[in-house]
Amino acid sequence: MPEFFPTVGEVRPSQLMFSFGVGAGIDLPHLSVMVLGLNFWNEADLQGFQITEERLLAAVRGKLGAQVERLYVAPADTSEKQPGVRKTGVPVTSFPHWLRCPKCNRLASISSGLFKLKTDIARPERSRYIHENCSKFTSPTVVPARFLVACPAGHMDDFPWDNFVHRGGACEKGTPTFTLFETGVSGEASGVQVKCESCGKSRSMADAFGRESDVAKQCTGRHPHLHLHGEECEEKQRAILLGASNSWFPVVFSTFSVPAEDNVLAQLVEEEWATLQNANSLETLKAFRAIGQLQAFTEYNDETLFTAICAKRENTESADDISMGNDLKLPEWEALSHPDQAKNSRDFQLKTTAPPSGFEEWFEETVLVERLREVHALVGFTRIDSPNDWGDVTDLPAERITPLTQGAPTWLPASEVRGEGIFLRLRENKLLDWLSQHAKMDEDFFLAHTAWRARRNVVMPEAGYPHLRYILLHSLSHALMRQICLECGYGAAGIRERIYAREAQDHGGPMAGILIYTSAPDSQGTLGGLVSIGQPNVLGRHLRAALGAMEICASDPLCAEHHPTSDGDSLHGAACHACLFSPETACERGNRYLDRSALVQTLGKWRYPFFTFSEGA
Repeated sequence: MPEFFPTVGEVRPSQLMFSFGVGAGIDLPHLSVMVLGLNFWNEADLQGFQITEERLLAAVRGKLGAQVERLYVAPADTSEKQPGVRKTGVPVTSFPHWLRCPKCNRLASISSGLFKLKTDIARPERSRYIHENCSKFTSPTVVPARFLVACPAGHMDDFPWDNFVHRGGACEKGTPTFTLFETGVSGEASGVQVKCESCGKSRSMADAFGRESDVAKQCTGRHPHLHLHGEECEEKQRAILLGASNSWFPVVFSTFSVPAEDNVLAQLVEEEWATLQNANSLETLKAFRAIGQLQAFTEYNDETLFTAICAKRENTESADDISMGNDLKLPEWEALSHPDQAKNSRDFQLKTTAPPSGFEEWFEETVLVERLREVHALVGFTRIDSPNDWGDVTDLPAERITPLTQGAPTWLPASEVRGEGIFLRLRENKLLDWLSQHAKMDEDFFLAHTAWRARRNVVMPEAGYPHLRYILLHSLSHALMRQICLECGYGAAGIRERIYAREAQDHGGPMAGILIYTSAPDSQGTLGGLVSIGQPNVLGRHLRAALGAMEICASDPLCAEHHPTSDGDSLHGAACHACLFSPETACERGNRYLDRSALVQTLGKWRYPFFTFSEGA
């Protein structure tokens, strides 16, 4: 394998987690590529980019196996020996392999030799395939064919052009030659024709879509990102468009760095464990200090620090990593619902204040999260079906997760961001009183939940129901997020939620809280703007405005009258883009399990909303 490869583009590290991760397609200016599996990455380039978060690593091990040892952020090496060529980077491969000349409409695969790759070392964004022998134009840049096939098991392949045009047969003239052209201006599949110039047969691309299409047959079992083909698969493939939103869904585990110790030195050791875990002797530790890797420990001598490292190593080795990390939310809930400033650390700082003014009846004291660190790990991905169909991503069965590497992974891509937030906790007695009056609402959502999952062939469709407690908290979270964005200038995708909702009989329950937070790789997420909103008077004003906005929706009465069981493609009550929906990057359930009528009185749908105010209040 050569030491250097030409650079063909750039993406941000966070995009390699949520938009363009392993197995996802990336549309570059003139190329379409797919990020290769982890076995094609050079792990040596990742040294120095390790992220430490033991609870997250334990959760990953519980899902993928104990062989997972490390989490790495994608490397970013700016030292170049020649322009456009870097030693480190993320490997990609051209996909799809079928390309089309926009001038002569010729359609052919890369392996046919008809198209030639032309790279530009100085300007990598100009790298492209060209059609040197085009009859219509001099060496035009070709574009990827925009039709593919994929299956719910995560396989993806080039569109079967030959079988599709010849309806499962072979070209009567021998070697087929294809053209792909549009007969209309809309760009719809019905206006796109593929033709075999050898035998004259043609077909509309509209025939490729639908359950009765002859494209919907046994999957070929191909993983382009792993260079695997012919894997046994019982699913049927279906036609999709290049860049379709359902072509890649990331399966990401995330958690906040919650200090387990109230000792400052122990907290520092935990935060710097990626470096300190390699200090197996006092001499090694002294060498680390000599090269400037212990800047955070200037107040401690080597002997004291090495004692703390040994204590940390003993605790780690004696703990059951897999069982420790299965529940990511419980330690967060315990830290947020019982704040202890003695455990405040560099990446987790809490301060309590009074409940929102005017809402003391419904809320416990507000917790201001002045600093937090969120760590994400990319575990795998799905195609066609979103992992949200299974509820919490940690509940997604391992066999439904498309792997990131051949064989069992020993490391995973990760990222970390820092930010701030506001934690609100409902009074449990008030919540129980309200829940006791809404058994019918809870039953309706459960029926909708079961039917929705059954239509998508989810195993045990009745499992994973989050209950009415979650629906109330989720709706409140969205209402408040929309108000904060409207009044405080935050972008709609810049605010996120984390819902803590469990029944008393559930492990770690009862829980009834929401964390609304913002985060970023730099200091933008920790400037104090969101925390300042948590002051009692300010937060009370925003809550009242948020709830007031939920009483009437621009789409009423259609929105208010929407029932969770009224159709098969939605899983919400009175909620729509005009009132409760948020960007899906901000919502942990894909805008499902929402109903503003649980919060306030709408157009007569439910008689007992959670928040009721006296006249003139």
